[in-house]
Amino acid sequence: MALPMLLAATALQVGLASPAAELQLRPLLILERTARRLPRTGDPIWDLRLQIPGEPDRHFDAVSGRADRQNANRDRMGSNAPLPMGRYRIGAIEPLGRQDPSELGPIWIGIEPQFSTGRRVLGIHLDPSAGLNWNSGTAGCIGLLHSSDMRLLAELVRRSGAETLVVAQ
Repeated sequence: MALPMLLAATALQVGLASPAAELQLRPLLILERTARRLPRTGDPIWDLRLQIPGEPDRHFDAVSGRADRQNANRDRMGSNAPLPMGRYRIGAIEPLGRQDPSELGPIWIGIEPQFSTGRRVLGIHLDPSAGLNWNSGTAGCIGLLHSSDMRLLAELVRRSGAETLVVAQ
């Protein structure tokens, strides 16, 4: 589904009177696949774009799923595929500690699908292995490529009150 149609459908699902106008008044995260790839591992690079009304869009390079699982069933738990297309509610922003897997980085931003899917325990986190080795990519979450981006994104989401993520493709 094309991004404008997905945004309009998303707006209508939440009961917005004028989808385009209303969505532009609220902060929004949008995830889209790009044509770029990480050179060493071949992981597709995804663009995570944060739109905050009155501010320039911010873009963060990310991975979603494993390089060799990009065409797997995106709704099946354990598929290591990218996130399914649709609308997600952005949840808590939580610092991670020594007891948490180091592969998740220092911060976790929970996301919850607002549609029927077999996927659970999804979030946005750092992927410290991105482009480096066999562990590059995620089990299906959004993995940012740079630690500084993860901290900045968490602060911007917190400050703006962004509540919605749209996975466009």
